[in-house]
Formats: sequence, structure tokens, C-alpha cells
Amino acid sequence: MGGSEPAHRVPRRIRLLCMSFEYEHTVTTTATPADVWALWSNVGSWHRWDPAVEQVAIEGHFGEGAAGTMVLSSGVEAPFVLEIVEPCARYLDKVTVGDLVVRIDHQVKETAEGAEVTVRTTVDGPGAGDVGPMVTADTPRALETLVAMAEKRH
Repeated sequence: MGGSEPAHRVPRRIRLLCMSFEYEHTVTTTATPADVWALWSNVGSWHRWDPAVEQVAIEGHFGEGAAGTMVLSSGVEAPFVLEIVEPCARYLDKVTVGDLVVRIDHQVKETAEGAEVTVRTTVDGPGAGDVGPMVTADTPRALETLVAMAEKRH
């Protein structure tokens, strides 16, 4: 084949052109959807359960169209907008960092034992294939911490 990259590897220049990345993680909990929602809708608590977040400020109440700023643990300051808010069920926030758009869809559903919590993350823009795994690396730990905190509420 003559190229410098092995045939089974995708060259880095191709990965950097990848414009989309998707990730999903689900956990179950004995907490109720309301217990989970109480933590999600309180942006002041986000840094306590999400290791990627250092600080969050929001303008107005936790509702569709509300905007704010998130300071990530890396020191990056990123604006966000709540695109969807369905109390005690779902919220989707859009975070913009340069040319990248990160959408994080948080959903909680009632189960017989408590709740199922799912986070779906999409990253769109140049280099999404490389950035996506970094953005989602802490998701399992964040969800485990979130549900542990929610379980202590009831």
C-alpha cells in the first residue's frame, strides 16, 4: 500500500476531519426522578457530582432558553444554553467551545426500583472524533456520583 500509516489504522489527519462524535451512558438508582432532578436543576451543585465542572452560573431560572457560563476543571470557560427542559424528566444543554458544539442530553425515567438515568453526548465540529472521548471520559463517574447523592436525598 505504500503509505506510512498501517492499513488498519485511520490516519490522524482523517480523524481530525471527523465532524461528529456520539456517546451514551446509563445507570440505575433507587432514587426517584425528582431526587435526580433536584440535583440537575440546581446548577450550583453540578461541580459536586461532575468532576469536569468547576463552576456554573446561569442567567434566570432553569428553563428552556436560559443561558449561562460553565468553567470546566481544565480552566476553559464555555457558554451554554438550555435547549430543552422537561421538569423531572429531561434537559439538554448546548455548550460551545470554539468551532465545537457539545450537546448533552440528560434523561431520567421512573422504574419499579427508582429511576434510570441516561446521558447522551454529541460533539459536532472539526476534531470531534478526538475531542469527544475527552469530553465524555468522566461521564460514568459523574453519573455514579449523581445517583449516590440523589439516593441520600430520599
